[in-house]
Amino acid sequence: MEETMNNRNSERRPPTAARAGDGTSDDIGATVSGTLSKASDIAQGAAETAKRAAVGGASTVTNQVKEMLDRQVGSGAEVMGQLASSTKRAAEDLDANAPIVAGVVRTFANRLDGYADDLRDRSVDQLVLAASDLARRKPGLVFGLAAVAGFLTFRTLKSAPPAPESIKGRRQGAN
Repeated sequence: MEETMNNRNSERRPPTAARAGDGTSDDIGATVSGTLSKASDIAQGAAETAKRAAVGGASTVTNQVKEMLDRQVGSGAEVMGQLASSTKRAAEDLDANAPIVAGVVRTFANRLDGYADDLRDRSVDQLVLAASDLARRKPGLVFGLAAVAGFLTFRTLKSAPPAPESIKGRRQGAN
């Protein structure tokens, strides 16, 4: 009868308590700990890989945008050069009737042509650096130019023709 009671007590013990003496729970704990450690290492590696990919992707996009802006600066320089050529032709036409005005127009055309040549030789990074240097040296001028640009933008938007009635009706109906 005593043996039966001992068997019942051993059946009631939790499995880990029954195995505590043989070291199996220590093995399980070590295995779980090792698995968690490996999972943590894998997660950290994946995070580092994702970070490198994001930085590389951002760098690629930045380079593509800079290349596009450099092309746009080149196009703008070409337009300025064409404007300078047209202005020089206008100065030649003015020579016969108004030589003083022709001289002023020619001076303007020469300066414009010089600015176009200067733009052709610069990258976007160099232009941004030059603009920030100008802002540091002459903040009043930059503020004044920004104010004039804002005023002109405001006036342009305010003087825009009103939207047609069909568009106004759709906007009011959507609200």
